[in-house]
Amino acid sequence: CVFMSELMSFPPLHEATEEGLLAMGGDLSPERLRLAYRSGIFPWYEDDQPILWWSPDPRCVLYPKDFKYSRSLRRSLRKAQFSYTFDRAFEQVIDQCAAPRGDNSGTWITSDMRTAYIKLHELGVAHSVEAWQGTHLVGGLYGLAMGRVFFGESMFSAVTDASKAALGHLCEHLSKQMFALIDCQVSSAHLLSLGAQEISRDVFMQQIAIALQSEVAEIKWCR
Repeated sequence: CVFMSELMSFPPLHEATEEGLLAMGGDLSPERLRLAYRSGIFPWYEDDQPILWWSPDPRCVLYPKDFKYSRSLRRSLRKAQFSYTFDRAFEQVIDQCAAPRGDNSGTWITSDMRTAYIKLHELGVAHSVEAWQGTHLVGGLYGLAMGRVFFGESMFSAVTDASKAALGHLCEHLSKQMFALIDCQVSSAHLLSLGAQEISRDVFMQQIAIALQSEVAEIKWCR
């Protein structure tokens, strides 16, 4: 990997390490972040590290129409226990995603990351999906929408199935808006169980190159 200069550019993706680390340094300006995602790159680091930029191979993606509703999730949804919104509580969602989980007190959503993504939200690039029980926010996720790609960042759940329900609701919305895919970055058993799959970085770049040609302004995000 290489150290970033002040120039607004990234090294070629094939220079990434086996783990996917491509570059260090730079900043989290809206311009650099948008360039990064369009280039198949995302930041992921902790407070005691420089900004680390990643482009893993393979890449984990979820095609909206492939979302899998498990039996338990279908049972939860039949109870109609959740209501959903878009962009109504972006800061709350990112704060819940950054909160410590279990025995892990750390988070990769640093204060600088939080500030950067809130700025992207204000610019209409970053969006959140919220799942509610009454007036209580119980689950959600956030990410960036550019062209017909949703670049997922993180999700949280305060009650069983809330984050899955929010993701399912997002997939239904994105299908109607003709989105090509959701970038899940790195695979996990949880994501794969929901219908995500791994594709090569080359295929990922080919697919987003086409999907990014559409304008974000065409996408309807209902508050």
